[in-house]
Amino acid sequence: MLRKRVLDAELVKYSLIYLAEEMGVALRRSAYSPNITERADHSCVILDVNSRVLAQAEHIPVHLGSMPVGLRGILNYLDENGIELKEGDVILSNDPYITGTHLNDVTVIQPVYYEGRLVVYVANKAHYSDVGGANPASISAEAEEIYQEGLLIPPVKIVSNGKVNREALSLLLSNVRMPHVALGDLHAQLAANLTGVKGVKKLIDRRGLRNFTEACEIFLEQTAEDTGAEYRSMPEGEYYGEDFLESASELLDNPVRIAVKVTIEDEQVKLDFSASDTQVKGPVNTVYGVTVAASTFAVRTLFRKQVSINDGFYRTVKVYAPEGSVVNATRPYPVSAGNVETSQRIVDAIYRALHKAMPDRVPAASCGSMNNIMIGGPGWAFYETIGGGYGGRTGKDGVDGVHVNMTNTMNTPIEMLEKYYPILFTTYKLRENSMGHGEYRGGCGIERAFKALEKITATIVGERTKLKPWGVNGGTEAKPAEYLVRRSNNQVTKLKPKHRITLAPGDELIIRTAGGGGYGPPEKRPTEKIRKDIENGLLTPDEALKNYPNINQEDIL
Repeated sequence: MLRKRVLDAELVKYSLIYLAEEMGVALRRSAYSPNITERADHSCVILDVNSRVLAQAEHIPVHLGSMPVGLRGILNYLDENGIELKEGDVILSNDPYITGTHLNDVTVIQPVYYEGRLVVYVANKAHYSDVGGANPASISAEAEEIYQEGLLIPPVKIVSNGKVNREALSLLLSNVRMPHVALGDLHAQLAANLTGVKGVKKLIDRRGLRNFTEACEIFLEQTAEDTGAEYRSMPEGEYYGEDFLESASELLDNPVRIAVKVTIEDEQVKLDFSASDTQVKGPVNTVYGVTVAASTFAVRTLFRKQVSINDGFYRTVKVYAPEGSVVNATRPYPVSAGNVETSQRIVDAIYRALHKAMPDRVPAASCGSMNNIMIGGPGWAFYETIGGGYGGRTGKDGVDGVHVNMTNTMNTPIEMLEKYYPILFTTYKLRENSMGHGEYRGGCGIERAFKALEKITATIVGERTKLKPWGVNGGTEAKPAEYLVRRSNNQVTKLKPKHRITLAPGDELIIRTAGGGGYGPPEKRPTEKIRKDIENGLLTPDEALKNYPNINQEDIL
């Protein structure tokens, strides 16, 4: 009997995971914006009535880890304002201080009722290419308050009793640069949640409500047990780590400290960010949901065995981030870049702390930035992120040209961009010599460049242009990022990591992302691997001779 209950729980667990993935397919295939259809910048989750994650798709870590915080925030808001959530209602919000990320991430949540009883919530979060504000694509290099970043929407019924709230929809569409795209993306989000609603009801029809509820409790507890076993393989103790953002904004170049004390004990992990800097007048602040998402991500990546990601895991990670700090900002401090950049540095700070406990598990630093590019003109805006190098790790080189840590998006094909926007790409390749060196080298960054075909506004929000991705266990730092503009007269200007600039026709924007740090002493790297990197155009002979003392010129010819 017990074996059957466990088997039933496994069937329900994987049915819900599959359903979350199916929701994501529905969203991506019916969306309008390239940011979703091409980059897959969206996430889908199924949660129970207590805001506990039952299942999530393999989507965006910063979305997924913040979703339970966001659902609790939305339900608290509805309760405080006397708003009842009924069958056929759908809530929409992008308020970062409630939903847990930034304004571009529009959260859509729908309750699922079965025979008149609330059983779960289906939810998705999608990054809109533009939500208004002073800057095309809405992520700013210089914002000093949230209102400069775009339209802020508190939790509102975008659908009530199955009917679209036209007044709320008009308010949203009247404040964005591409209303037809936003409308298409919203319809895709609604379709994704309807897919989830139908799937959950069908699953309960097959299993029965009582068996479904019992199965959820069983697999959550099993995940908690599996997670506890992982913690028992880690050395208990307190560990401290810190890292820095290079600048708060285009206007403020002062570094911002992210500091964390990590405590491993009693089959759980506690992360205390009390020593981090206070919130700043720049867009790099994060809301609490982002800090939770980055913390849970960093802890989970250090597990040795496969553990399901649901509340059985999430409940074991305790995060303390004081209100008013850069990792738990309060209204009206801006947060657009905190979601994309500070989240990366939170992971780095945790890795630095836990490297002292588990030097064989923690990789060298990855590129440390999403390298955000926002471009636009009258009536249009586009957003993309560009990958970099992943850090070297035990037994393996880092990965070349990938999105790392808190993002899991895909490449935007240049053919699609050239078709729809007034830009012409001139370069897209791996950046040679950008890796950190070691027994296991870091991954290479990317060089991506385009020319403007008409006057456009471009904004860069990036990091790691001065503070290089660090190596571990004797590995070297990686080459830092750099952002350049080459004017039509061939004059080249180096941009700040947070920078807004106007491009005239013929001007070229050049993005060179950082590599990943090296792992282990460079002199231990086999000659044949060095030779292969040279043959593949990732490493020049001169750079090899400079960084690998165990080889000579004859070895690499």
